[in-house]
Amino acid sequence: MTALRLGTRRSALATTQSTWVADRLRAHGHDVELVEVRTEGDRDRTTPLAQLGGTGVFVSALREALAEGRVDLAVHSLKDLPTAPDPRVALAAVPAREDVRDALVARDGLTLGELPAGATVGTGSPRRRAQLELLGLGLEVADLRGNVDTRLAAVHEGRLDAVVLAAAGLRRLGRDAEVTEMLDPIQMLPAPGQGALAVEVRTDDDATAAAVAALDDPDARACVTAERALLAELEAGCSAPVGALAEVVLGVEGDELSLRAVVAAPDGSSDLRRSLTGTPAGAHDLGLRLARLLLEDGAADLMTTSTDPAVTERAQ
Repeated sequence: MTALRLGTRRSALATTQSTWVADRLRAHGHDVELVEVRTEGDRDRTTPLAQLGGTGVFVSALREALAEGRVDLAVHSLKDLPTAPDPRVALAAVPAREDVRDALVARDGLTLGELPAGATVGTGSPRRRAQLELLGLGLEVADLRGNVDTRLAAVHEGRLDAVVLAAAGLRRLGRDAEVTEMLDPIQMLPAPGQGALAVEVRTDDDATAAAVAALDDPDARACVTAERALLAELEAGCSAPVGALAEVVLGVEGDELSLRAVVAAPDGSSDLRRSLTGTPAGAHDLGLRLARLLLEDGAADLMTTSTDPAVTERAQ
């Protein structure tokens, strides 16, 4: 039996996520080998992601390897996927989703509300930056790149008072014991697709698609479909100050899909928050409808509004 070649980035988180997928494929009787693929985002650790092309820079090299036949499938953090379709690849599975929330890791076990005014909080995300500013806590938000170990070290070594990271990544790496506060989505809505994995295959590879399909979780797919449809309709990149969270909830007539979203000014000076409810089967339409509601209420202007030119430049 020929082994499935699974493309992965070198980072500890990417390797952990890819190994998780590989183990589940092996449990279904498939032989899987990991193939390392380097990306521009891995080679350049200092340039802000927005200038490199957003978190989608981590996806492009894996997609090239997939399209060229060097690997048979690739695993991504779903929040990194560009919303524009790539006809060469197909999203074959969205496995069960991890914790969607953002997490704070702060010195001395502090929570966000306990950090003093002027405390420095590191993040490379315009979405997190804007929502931190919106809380009005007087925090200094610092740009931060690097892998999970590098970001956590900035706190442990005293260079920053705190960092904000995705809870899912910390859990997958077994580092969640270092979290000092899980941030409620009421405070900070996550990125569209956060906590979910995407398994892509070539569009003409039916055999691999069939093997991977066993990992697909219908609820997770419905949720991320709604979140990504919203992001695409807003024409916002994955580094834009947009947060969204869809959840399957029990309604009067069965399962419903609840979707809420925030669009913020890059400098955190203002925001729009809206929500709608639909059905899991209508996930894509739900995302479109909520995006159009936000656009009617001024979201497009808000995303490019900033009283600080430096912040506007970072968000572009």
